[in-house]
Parts: sequence; C-alpha cells; structure tokens
Amino acid sequence: MEAAVAHSVAALGAVTDRDWAGVRAGRLEWTCRETAEHVAGDLIGYATQLAGREQDAYAPFDIALLDDADNAGTLRVVSAMGVLLAAAVRTTPRSVRAFHPFPFRHASREGFAAMGIAEVLLHTHDIAEGLGIAYEPPAELCEFVLTRIFPHVRPGPSPRRGGGPGRTAGVDLPGDGRARRGRSHRVRDAARGP
Repeated sequence: MEAAVAHSVAALGAVTDRDWAGVRAGRLEWTCRETAEHVAGDLIGYATQLAGREQDAYAPFDIALLDDADNAGTLRVVSAMGVLLAAAVRTTPRSVRAFHPFPFRHASREGFAAMGIAEVLLHTHDIAEGLGIAYEPPAELCEFVLTRIFPHVRPGPSPRRGGGPGRTAGVDLPGDGRARRGRSHRVRDAARGP
C-alpha cells in the first residue's frame, strides 16, 4: 500500500502546479481533483471497513476535501489515507473478513489491500492521462493486484499501451471477457479456471 501511494504521490507531485479541478481525469467523468478525492475516500473507507469489522454494509460516512485544498494538500490527504489503510491491513488479524459488496459480500485484509492498490494505480493513471504526463505503475504492484483480485488472469507485459494497468471502471482485462464494468472484484467463476 505504502509503495503504491508513494509512487503515485511522486508522479503527481511533479504536476501540482496544473489545474486539476478544470481537467477531466483521462476518460473518466470526474476531474483530476475529484478523482484524487475519490482515491482518498476509498482508502479511508477500506481502512474503516477493516478496523470497524463492518459486516453488513459500508460504514455510514464520507470524506470530502476542503474547498480551498490545493493539489499538494490533496496529495497529502491521499498519502495519509494510504497510511491509515496500510495500518489497518497490518493490524487486522488474517482471519477477519469485512463487508465489501463484490463478489462474496466480504474481503480479507489482503483483499482490501489489493483493492486499495488498484484504486491508487488505476486512478493515478487516469489523473496522469488527464494532465498529459506519462505514468507506468510498478510491475510488482500490478502483479499483486491481478493475482489477488483476478486470479484467472496471467500477469505479464501489457499488450495495451495507453489503456492503463487493467481497469476497475470499464475495460476487460487482456484475454478475458469476464471482468465486469465498474466492479473491482474476484470473479465468481474464477475457481473453474481460465
């Protein structure tokens, strides 16, 4: 988790002088600022699910940046939320499961870590694309996410340059039509193999 957030903050920290609020994040409907706020919200949300041992629903809260938060401040919030998720993952016993809607209505600490890393990497790519900078996520983090969330996918060099490191919001993974739009999850029929 810490490595994903540090990589993201390093990449996006170089462009905090640009207009994040007025530029769409890649092909998303959100602006770059809204996308960064979404990442922060997911990270603290996942941490809360684990720490609170939520069993039936998401904890009833949301996070919002202050209106006057600048881009550097936004990245500080993302970084802090990443630290909180990492702490929750480290301190949650391996046997604990907490609510997440897809696909089995719960996830382990490793599952929440993988989903958090996926959110960071994918949306960093979206923001970078929107701001016109190159971004290549660390291969070992992509492999961790793919093998944890999509065990039927064989990690390797991406045949799709420019499309991001897989998608949680829209594009099927290479060689597999089972990944569903808008959901980051372990596919129900993964146990049957590729």
